[in-house]
Amino acid sequence: EPPDGGWGWVVMLAAMWCNGAVFGIQNSCGVLFVSMLRLFGSSEDKQLAFKTAWVSSLSMGMVFFCSPIVSIFTDLFGCRKVAVVGAAVGLVGLLSSSFVSTIEPLYFTYGILFACGCSFAYQPSLVILGHYFKKRLGLVNGIVTAGSSLFTVSLPFLLRVLIDSIDLFNTLRVLCILMFVLFLAGFTYKPLVPNAKDKEGGKKGRFQLPPPKKICSFSVFKVLSYRIWAFGVPAALFGYFVPYVHLINHVKEKFHDNVPEEVLLLCLGITSGVGRLVFGRVGDYMPGAKKIYLQVASFFFIGLMSMMIPLCNVFGALVAVCLFMGLFDGCFICIMAPIAFELVGAQEVSQAIGFLLGLMSVPMTVGPPIAGLLRDKLGTYDVAFYLAGVPPLIGGAILCFIPWVHERQKSKERAKPVDGEITEKMLENESTLVLDTTEKPVKEMDSGL
Repeated sequence: EPPDGGWGWVVMLAAMWCNGAVFGIQNSCGVLFVSMLRLFGSSEDKQLAFKTAWVSSLSMGMVFFCSPIVSIFTDLFGCRKVAVVGAAVGLVGLLSSSFVSTIEPLYFTYGILFACGCSFAYQPSLVILGHYFKKRLGLVNGIVTAGSSLFTVSLPFLLRVLIDSIDLFNTLRVLCILMFVLFLAGFTYKPLVPNAKDKEGGKKGRFQLPPPKKICSFSVFKVLSYRIWAFGVPAALFGYFVPYVHLINHVKEKFHDNVPEEVLLLCLGITSGVGRLVFGRVGDYMPGAKKIYLQVASFFFIGLMSMMIPLCNVFGALVAVCLFMGLFDGCFICIMAPIAFELVGAQEVSQAIGFLLGLMSVPMTVGPPIAGLLRDKLGTYDVAFYLAGVPPLIGGAILCFIPWVHERQKSKERAKPVDGEITEKMLENESTLVLDTTEKPVKEMDSGL
Protein backbone atom coordinates (compact mmCIF):
# COMPACT_ATOMS: atom_id res chain seq x y z
CA GLU A 1 0.00 0.00 0.00
CA PRO A 2 1.55 3.38 -1.00
CA PRO A 3 2.69 5.34 2.10
CA ASP A 4 1.35 8.69 0.78
CA GLY A 5 4.26 10.54 2.35
CA GLY A 6 7.56 9.89 4.09
CA TRP A 7 10.41 9.39 1.61
CA GLY A 8 7.79 9.98 -1.08
CA TRP A 9 8.13 13.74 -0.58
CA VAL A 10 11.85 13.54 -1.49
CA VAL A 11 10.94 11.45 -4.54
CA MET A 12 8.34 14.07 -5.46
CA LEU A 13 10.95 16.88 -5.36
CA ALA A 14 13.37 14.82 -7.48
CA ALA A 15 10.61 14.09 -10.01
CA MET A 16 9.71 17.79 -9.99
CA TRP A 17 13.32 18.70 -10.90
CA CYS A 18 13.20 16.08 -13.66
CA ASN A 19 10.08 17.59 -15.22
CA GLY A 20 11.60 21.06 -14.90
CA ALA A 21 14.96 20.22 -16.44
CA VAL A 22 13.55 18.14 -19.31
CA PHE A 23 10.55 20.19 -20.37
CA GLY A 24 11.93 23.56 -19.26
CA ILE A 25 14.64 23.15 -21.90
CA GLN A 26 12.23 21.68 -24.46
CA ASN A 27 9.60 24.41 -23.98
CA SER A 28 12.23 27.15 -24.24
CA CYS A 29 13.21 25.92 -27.67
CA GLY A 30 11.67 29.05 -29.24
CA VAL A 31 14.60 31.12 -27.91
CA LEU A 32 17.12 28.52 -29.07
CA PHE A 33 15.33 28.35 -32.44
CA VAL A 34 15.79 32.08 -33.10
CA SER A 35 19.44 31.84 -32.07
CA MET A 36 20.02 28.89 -34.42
CA LEU A 37 18.40 30.80 -37.29
CA ARG A 38 20.88 33.64 -36.75
CA LEU A 39 23.91 31.40 -36.25
CA PHE A 40 23.46 28.78 -38.99
CA GLY A 41 21.16 30.55 -41.48
CA SER A 42 21.68 32.67 -44.53
CA SER A 43 19.32 34.87 -46.53
CA GLU A 44 19.77 32.58 -49.57
CA ASP A 45 18.36 29.52 -47.78
CA LYS A 46 14.66 29.33 -48.66
CA GLN A 47 13.99 26.36 -46.36
CA LEU A 48 15.72 27.76 -43.30
CA ALA A 49 12.73 27.64 -40.90
CA PHE A 50 11.86 24.11 -42.07
CA LYS A 51 15.38 22.72 -41.51
CA THR A 52 15.94 24.49 -38.19
CA ALA A 53 12.55 23.45 -36.79
CA TRP A 54 13.59 19.80 -37.14
CA VAL A 55 16.15 20.19 -34.32
CA SER A 56 13.61 21.15 -31.63
CA SER A 57 10.82 19.07 -33.12
CA LEU A 58 12.95 15.93 -33.36
CA SER A 59 14.08 16.45 -29.78
CA MET A 60 10.55 16.71 -28.37
CA GLY A 61 9.36 13.82 -30.54
CA MET A 62 12.18 11.50 -29.43
CA VAL A 63 11.36 12.16 -25.76
CA PHE A 64 8.01 10.50 -26.38
CA PHE A 65 9.07 8.06 -29.13
CA CYS A 66 11.44 6.22 -26.78
CA SER A 67 8.76 5.83 -24.11
CA PRO A 68 7.61 2.26 -24.97
CA ILE A 69 11.24 1.12 -24.78
CA VAL A 70 11.74 3.04 -21.54
CA SER A 71 8.70 1.34 -20.00
CA ILE A 72 10.24 -2.07 -20.76
CA PHE A 73 13.56 -1.10 -19.21
CA THR A 74 11.74 0.38 -16.21
CA ASP A 75 9.90 -2.90 -15.62
CA LEU A 76 13.16 -4.87 -16.00
CA PHE A 77 15.65 -2.76 -14.06
CA GLY A 78 13.54 -0.42 -11.92
CA CYS A 79 13.02 3.34 -11.93
CA ARG A 80 16.29 4.30 -10.22
CA LYS A 81 18.75 2.69 -12.66
CA VAL A 82 16.86 3.78 -15.76
CA ALA A 83 16.56 7.39 -14.56
CA VAL A 84 20.25 7.68 -13.63
CA VAL A 85 21.51 6.21 -16.92
CA GLY A 86 19.06 8.38 -18.88
CA ALA A 87 20.26 11.58 -17.22
CA ALA A 88 23.88 10.62 -17.96
CA VAL A 89 23.11 10.04 -21.67
CA GLY A 90 21.19 13.35 -21.83
CA LEU A 91 24.16 15.15 -20.28
CA VAL A 92 26.52 13.70 -22.91
CA GLY A 93 24.13 14.66 -25.74
CA LEU A 94 23.70 18.25 -24.55
CA LEU A 95 27.44 18.70 -23.98
CA SER A 96 28.33 17.32 -27.42
CA SER A 97 25.75 19.70 -28.99
CA SER A 98 27.89 22.63 -27.84
CA PHE A 99 30.80 21.61 -30.09
CA VAL A 100 29.09 21.48 -33.52
CA SER A 101 29.80 23.89 -36.36
CA THR A 102 26.77 23.26 -38.61
CA ILE A 103 23.11 22.50 -37.98
CA GLU A 104 23.12 18.91 -39.31
CA PRO A 105 25.03 17.32 -36.37
CA LEU A 106 22.45 18.83 -34.01
CA TYR A 107 19.88 16.45 -35.44
CA PHE A 108 21.80 13.63 -33.74
CA THR A 109 23.41 15.25 -30.67
CA TYR A 110 20.45 17.41 -29.59
CA GLY A 111 17.54 15.86 -31.49
CA ILE A 112 18.29 12.20 -30.72
CA LEU A 113 21.01 11.65 -28.08
CA PHE A 114 19.96 14.40 -25.66
CA ALA A 115 16.24 13.65 -26.20
CA CYS A 116 16.64 9.89 -25.66
CA GLY A 117 18.45 10.57 -22.39
CA CYS A 118 15.64 12.90 -21.32
CA SER A 119 13.09 10.22 -22.15
CA PHE A 120 14.86 7.59 -20.04
CA ALA A 121 15.08 10.09 -17.16
CA TYR A 122 11.52 11.42 -17.48
CA GLN A 123 9.23 8.38 -17.59
CA PRO A 124 10.49 6.74 -14.35
CA SER A 125 9.61 10.01 -12.59
CA LEU A 126 5.94 9.39 -13.51
CA VAL A 127 5.93 5.69 -12.61
CA ILE A 128 7.68 6.05 -9.23
CA LEU A 129 5.00 8.45 -7.98
CA GLY A 130 2.38 5.69 -8.15
CA HIS A 131 4.57 3.60 -5.82
CA TYR A 132 4.59 6.26 -3.11
CA PHE A 133 1.20 7.98 -3.48
CA LYS A 134 -2.41 6.90 -3.99
CA LYS A 135 -4.87 9.23 -2.24
CA ARG A 136 -2.80 12.31 -3.10
CA LEU A 137 -1.63 11.13 -6.54
CA GLY A 138 -3.47 13.86 -8.46
CA LEU A 139 -2.11 16.61 -6.23
CA VAL A 140 1.44 15.22 -6.33
CA ASN A 141 1.28 14.88 -10.13
CA GLY A 142 0.20 18.50 -10.28
CA ILE A 143 3.14 19.61 -8.12
CA VAL A 144 5.64 17.48 -10.07
CA THR A 145 4.48 18.62 -13.49
CA ALA A 146 4.47 22.21 -12.22
CA GLY A 147 8.26 21.85 -12.13
CA SER A 148 8.40 22.27 -15.90
CA SER A 149 6.32 25.45 -15.54
CA LEU A 150 8.78 26.97 -13.07
CA PHE A 151 11.63 26.29 -15.47
CA THR A 152 9.60 27.44 -18.49
CA VAL A 153 8.99 30.74 -16.71
CA SER A 154 12.61 31.40 -15.83
CA LEU A 155 14.67 29.73 -18.57
CA PRO A 156 13.69 31.95 -21.57
CA PHE A 157 14.99 35.08 -19.81
CA LEU A 158 18.09 33.27 -18.58
CA LEU A 159 18.74 31.84 -22.04
CA ARG A 160 18.34 35.26 -23.66
CA VAL A 161 20.88 36.81 -21.26
CA LEU A 162 23.30 33.89 -21.66
CA ILE A 163 23.07 33.77 -25.48
CA ASP A 164 23.63 37.53 -25.77
CA SER A 165 26.61 37.46 -23.41
CA ILE A 166 28.37 34.10 -23.93
CA ASP A 167 26.84 32.79 -27.25
CA LEU A 168 24.69 29.71 -27.95
CA PHE A 169 27.33 27.02 -27.46
CA ASN A 170 28.44 28.18 -24.01
CA THR A 171 24.75 28.49 -23.07
CA LEU A 172 24.27 24.79 -23.87
CA ARG A 173 27.24 24.01 -21.59
CA VAL A 174 25.59 25.95 -18.76
CA LEU A 175 22.39 23.92 -19.28
CA CYS A 176 24.47 20.78 -18.66
CA ILE A 177 24.38 21.74 -14.95
CA LEU A 178 20.63 21.03 -14.93
CA MET A 179 21.24 17.58 -16.37
CA PHE A 180 23.96 16.81 -13.82
CA VAL A 181 21.59 17.64 -10.94
CA LEU A 182 18.99 15.43 -12.67
CA PHE A 183 21.59 12.63 -12.68
CA LEU A 184 21.92 12.96 -8.89
CA ALA A 185 18.14 13.21 -8.39
CA GLY A 186 17.62 9.80 -10.03
CA PHE A 187 19.33 8.09 -7.06
CA THR A 188 16.39 9.05 -4.80
CA TYR A 189 13.97 6.71 -6.63
CA LYS A 190 14.08 4.01 -3.97
CA PRO A 191 12.03 1.06 -5.30
CA LEU A 192 9.02 -0.15 -3.29
CA VAL A 193 7.68 -2.58 -5.90
CA PRO A 194 10.03 -5.39 -7.05
CA ASN A 195 11.00 -5.23 -10.70
CA ALA A 196 11.32 -8.09 -13.17
CA LYS A 197 14.98 -8.65 -12.27
CA ASP A 198 14.16 -9.22 -8.59
CA LYS A 199 11.15 -11.41 -9.40
CA GLU A 200 12.97 -13.66 -11.87
CA GLY A 201 16.40 -13.75 -10.20
CA GLY A 202 15.18 -14.69 -6.71
CA LYS A 203 17.05 -13.97 -3.53
CA LYS A 204 20.49 -14.44 -5.13
CA GLY A 205 19.72 -11.55 -7.47
CA ARG A 206 20.97 -13.34 -10.59
CA PHE A 207 19.60 -11.63 -13.67
CA GLN A 208 17.38 -13.75 -15.88
CA LEU A 209 15.35 -12.28 -18.71
CA PRO A 210 11.64 -12.96 -18.21
CA PRO A 211 9.57 -14.34 -21.11
CA PRO A 212 9.08 -11.91 -24.04
CA LYS A 213 5.37 -11.58 -23.23
CA LYS A 214 6.29 -10.18 -19.81
CA ILE A 215 8.93 -7.84 -21.24
CA CYS A 216 6.64 -6.22 -23.80
CA SER A 217 3.01 -6.75 -22.96
CA PHE A 218 0.34 -5.46 -25.33
CA SER A 219 -2.42 -6.48 -22.93
CA VAL A 220 -3.25 -2.81 -22.26
CA PHE A 221 -4.62 -2.59 -25.80
CA LYS A 222 -7.24 -5.18 -24.90
CA VAL A 223 -8.93 -2.44 -22.87
CA LEU A 224 -11.19 -0.59 -25.32
CA SER A 225 -11.25 2.65 -23.35
CA TYR A 226 -7.44 2.71 -23.31
CA ARG A 227 -7.30 2.07 -27.08
CA ILE A 228 -9.54 5.08 -27.73
CA TRP A 229 -7.42 7.21 -25.37
CA ALA A 230 -4.11 6.01 -26.87
CA PHE A 231 -5.17 7.03 -30.38
CA GLY A 232 -7.37 10.02 -29.52
CA VAL A 233 -4.67 11.92 -27.63
CA PRO A 234 -2.06 11.68 -30.45
CA ALA A 235 -4.71 12.76 -32.94
CA ALA A 236 -5.10 15.96 -30.92
CA LEU A 237 -1.38 16.72 -30.80
CA PHE A 238 -0.46 17.45 -34.43
CA GLY A 239 -0.58 21.17 -33.69
CA TYR A 240 0.22 21.09 -29.97
CA PHE A 241 3.97 21.85 -30.15
CA VAL A 242 3.76 24.40 -33.01
CA PRO A 243 3.34 27.51 -30.76
CA TYR A 244 6.29 26.50 -28.56
CA VAL A 245 8.64 26.35 -31.57
CA HIS A 246 7.35 29.14 -33.83
CA LEU A 247 5.57 31.67 -31.59
CA ILE A 248 8.72 33.70 -30.77
CA ASN A 249 9.73 33.98 -34.43
CA HIS A 250 6.12 34.84 -35.41
CA VAL A 251 6.11 37.71 -32.90
CA LYS A 252 9.50 38.95 -34.14
CA GLU A 253 8.21 39.03 -37.71
CA LYS A 254 4.91 40.70 -36.80
CA PHE A 255 6.03 43.21 -34.12
CA HIS A 256 9.77 43.29 -34.94
CA ASP A 257 11.85 44.15 -31.86
CA ASN A 258 9.29 46.48 -30.32
CA VAL A 259 7.96 43.92 -27.80
CA PRO A 260 9.54 41.56 -25.24
CA GLU A 261 8.54 38.26 -26.88
CA GLU A 262 9.96 36.17 -23.99
CA VAL A 263 7.02 37.43 -21.91
CA LEU A 264 4.78 35.06 -23.88
CA LEU A 265 6.73 32.02 -22.71
CA LEU A 266 6.58 33.49 -19.20
CA CYS A 267 2.77 33.64 -19.45
CA LEU A 268 2.61 30.08 -20.78
CA GLY A 269 4.80 28.84 -17.94
CA ILE A 270 3.04 30.64 -15.09
CA THR A 271 -0.51 29.66 -16.00
CA SER A 272 0.60 26.14 -16.94
CA GLY A 273 1.95 25.74 -13.40
CA VAL A 274 -1.29 27.09 -11.93
CA GLY A 275 -3.31 24.76 -14.17
CA ARG A 276 -1.32 21.71 -13.05
CA LEU A 277 -1.79 22.46 -9.37
CA VAL A 278 -5.49 23.36 -9.65
CA PHE A 279 -6.63 20.70 -12.13
CA GLY A 280 -4.43 18.05 -10.50
CA ARG A 281 -6.38 18.55 -7.29
CA VAL A 282 -9.72 18.76 -9.14
CA GLY A 283 -8.92 15.41 -10.78
CA ASP A 284 -8.72 13.77 -7.31
CA TYR A 285 -12.40 14.61 -6.80
CA MET A 286 -13.59 13.44 -10.22
CA PRO A 287 -14.67 9.78 -10.03
CA GLY A 288 -13.29 7.14 -12.37
CA ALA A 289 -12.82 7.82 -16.05
CA LYS A 290 -14.69 11.12 -15.83
CA LYS A 291 -11.25 12.68 -15.38
CA ILE A 292 -11.12 12.46 -19.20
CA TYR A 293 -13.48 15.44 -19.43
CA LEU A 294 -10.68 17.65 -18.09
CA GLN A 295 -8.53 16.63 -21.07
CA VAL A 296 -11.44 17.22 -23.45
CA ALA A 297 -11.82 20.78 -22.16
CA SER A 298 -8.07 21.38 -22.35
CA PHE A 299 -7.86 20.26 -26.00
CA PHE A 300 -10.84 22.41 -26.94
CA PHE A 301 -9.28 25.57 -25.49
CA ILE A 302 -5.76 24.81 -26.77
CA GLY A 303 -7.13 24.43 -30.31
CA LEU A 304 -9.17 27.60 -30.01
CA MET A 305 -6.22 29.63 -28.68
CA SER A 306 -3.92 28.37 -31.49
CA MET A 307 -6.40 29.64 -34.06
CA MET A 308 -6.58 33.03 -32.34
CA ILE A 309 -2.80 33.70 -32.46
CA PRO A 310 -2.83 35.10 -36.06
CA LEU A 311 -5.85 37.28 -35.21
CA CYS A 312 -3.98 39.13 -32.46
CA ASN A 313 -2.78 42.46 -33.85
CA VAL A 314 -2.00 43.82 -30.38
CA PHE A 315 0.68 42.31 -28.15
CA GLY A 316 -1.66 42.40 -25.14
CA ALA A 317 -4.09 40.10 -26.94
CA LEU A 318 -1.29 37.59 -27.53
CA VAL A 319 -0.49 37.71 -23.81
CA ALA A 320 -4.12 36.85 -22.98
CA VAL A 321 -4.10 33.97 -25.50
CA CYS A 322 -0.90 32.55 -23.99
CA LEU A 323 -2.34 32.81 -20.45
CA PHE A 324 -5.34 30.68 -21.43
CA MET A 325 -3.25 28.27 -23.49
CA GLY A 326 -0.85 27.70 -20.60
CA LEU A 327 -3.69 27.09 -18.13
CA PHE A 328 -5.21 24.29 -20.19
CA ASP A 329 -1.83 22.92 -21.23
CA GLY A 330 -1.21 22.34 -17.52
CA CYS A 331 -4.59 20.62 -17.22
CA PHE A 332 -3.80 18.22 -20.09
CA ILE A 333 -0.40 17.20 -18.71
CA CYS A 334 -1.12 16.81 -14.99
CA ILE A 335 -4.15 14.55 -15.49
CA MET A 336 -2.39 12.09 -17.84
CA ALA A 337 -0.93 9.70 -15.24
CA PRO A 338 -4.13 9.54 -13.08
CA ILE A 339 -6.15 8.66 -16.20
CA ALA A 340 -3.71 5.87 -17.07
CA PHE A 341 -3.99 4.44 -13.53
CA GLU A 342 -7.80 4.61 -13.84
CA LEU A 343 -8.05 2.89 -17.22
CA VAL A 344 -5.57 0.01 -16.84
CA GLY A 345 -4.67 -0.24 -13.13
CA ALA A 346 -1.37 0.12 -11.29
CA GLN A 347 0.19 -3.11 -12.61
CA GLU A 348 0.03 -2.06 -16.27
CA VAL A 349 0.49 1.69 -15.89
CA SER A 350 4.16 1.80 -16.88
CA GLN A 351 3.55 0.23 -20.28
CA ALA A 352 0.28 2.14 -20.71
CA ILE A 353 2.07 5.48 -20.30
CA GLY A 354 4.95 4.25 -22.44
CA PHE A 355 2.79 3.25 -25.39
CA LEU A 356 0.79 6.48 -25.17
CA LEU A 357 3.88 8.70 -25.15
CA GLY A 358 5.35 6.67 -28.01
CA LEU A 359 2.25 7.26 -30.13
CA MET A 360 2.33 10.95 -29.18
CA SER A 361 5.84 11.31 -30.62
CA VAL A 362 4.77 11.14 -34.28
CA PRO A 363 2.37 14.13 -34.37
CA MET A 364 4.56 16.19 -32.05
CA THR A 365 7.57 15.62 -34.33
CA VAL A 366 5.78 16.26 -37.61
CA GLY A 367 3.76 19.35 -36.63
CA PRO A 368 6.45 22.07 -36.23
CA PRO A 369 8.41 21.26 -39.44
CA ILE A 370 5.15 21.38 -41.43
CA ALA A 371 4.44 24.77 -39.87
CA GLY A 372 7.96 25.88 -40.81
CA LEU A 373 7.44 24.65 -44.38
CA LEU A 374 4.18 26.63 -44.64
CA ARG A 375 6.03 29.71 -43.36
CA ASP A 376 8.78 29.28 -45.99
CA LYS A 377 6.20 28.85 -48.79
CA LEU A 378 3.65 31.49 -47.77
CA GLY A 379 5.89 34.03 -46.05
CA THR A 380 3.70 34.07 -42.91
CA TYR A 381 2.76 31.81 -39.99
CA ASP A 382 -0.98 32.61 -40.12
CA VAL A 383 -2.13 29.48 -41.99
CA ALA A 384 0.16 27.29 -39.86
CA PHE A 385 -1.47 28.48 -36.61
CA TYR A 386 -4.98 28.13 -38.03
CA LEU A 387 -4.30 24.53 -39.05
CA ALA A 388 -2.57 23.79 -35.71
CA GLY A 389 -5.86 24.47 -33.91
CA VAL A 390 -7.89 21.85 -35.81
CA PRO A 391 -6.42 18.55 -34.47
CA PRO A 392 -7.02 19.37 -30.76
CA LEU A 393 -10.71 19.95 -31.50
CA ILE A 394 -10.99 16.59 -33.33
CA GLY A 395 -9.03 14.71 -30.65
CA GLY A 396 -11.14 16.22 -27.86
CA ALA A 397 -14.32 15.06 -29.59
CA ILE A 398 -12.96 11.48 -29.77
CA LEU A 399 -12.10 11.43 -26.06
CA CYS A 400 -15.67 12.31 -25.06
CA PHE A 401 -16.71 8.67 -25.62
CA ILE A 402 -14.21 7.16 -23.17
CA PRO A 403 -16.16 7.51 -19.86
CA TRP A 404 -19.23 5.85 -21.40
CA VAL A 405 -17.14 3.01 -22.89
CA HIS A 406 -15.22 2.52 -19.65
CA GLU A 407 -18.40 2.29 -17.55
CA ARG A 408 -19.85 -0.30 -19.96
CA GLN A 409 -16.68 -2.36 -19.66
CA LYS A 410 -16.80 -2.25 -15.87
CA SER A 411 -20.46 -3.25 -15.77
CA LYS A 412 -19.73 -6.24 -18.06
CA GLU A 413 -16.87 -7.32 -15.80
CA ARG A 414 -19.12 -7.08 -12.75
CA ALA A 415 -21.76 -9.19 -14.52
CA LYS A 416 -19.28 -12.01 -15.22
CA PRO A 417 -18.94 -14.47 -12.30
CA VAL A 418 -15.44 -14.68 -10.86
CA ASP A 419 -13.67 -18.08 -10.79
CA GLY A 420 -14.16 -18.31 -7.04
CA GLU A 421 -17.88 -17.70 -7.39
CA ILE A 422 -18.15 -20.42 -10.05
CA THR A 423 -16.37 -22.90 -7.78
CA GLU A 424 -18.68 -22.01 -4.87
CA LYS A 425 -21.76 -22.52 -7.03
CA MET A 426 -20.47 -25.92 -8.21
CA LEU A 427 -19.87 -26.99 -4.60
CA GLU A 428 -23.35 -25.80 -3.62
CA ASN A 429 -24.90 -27.82 -6.46
CA GLU A 430 -22.96 -30.93 -5.45
CA SER A 431 -24.06 -30.56 -1.82
CA THR A 432 -27.72 -30.22 -2.80
CA LEU A 433 -27.45 -33.38 -4.91
CA VAL A 434 -25.95 -35.27 -1.98
CA LEU A 435 -28.71 -34.03 0.30
CA ASP A 436 -31.39 -35.13 -2.19
CA THR A 437 -30.00 -38.67 -2.46
CA THR A 438 -29.70 -39.07 1.32
CA GLU A 439 -33.14 -37.66 2.10
CA LYS A 440 -35.09 -39.96 -0.27
CA PRO A 441 -34.40 -43.29 1.60
CA VAL A 442 -35.27 -41.61 4.89
CA LYS A 443 -38.64 -40.55 3.51
CA GLU A 444 -39.31 -44.06 2.17
CA MET A 445 -38.50 -45.58 5.57
CA ASP A 446 -40.85 -43.07 7.26
CA SER A 447 -43.70 -43.98 4.90
CA GLY A 448 -43.07 -47.73 5.47
CA LEU A 449 -43.32 -47.34 9.21
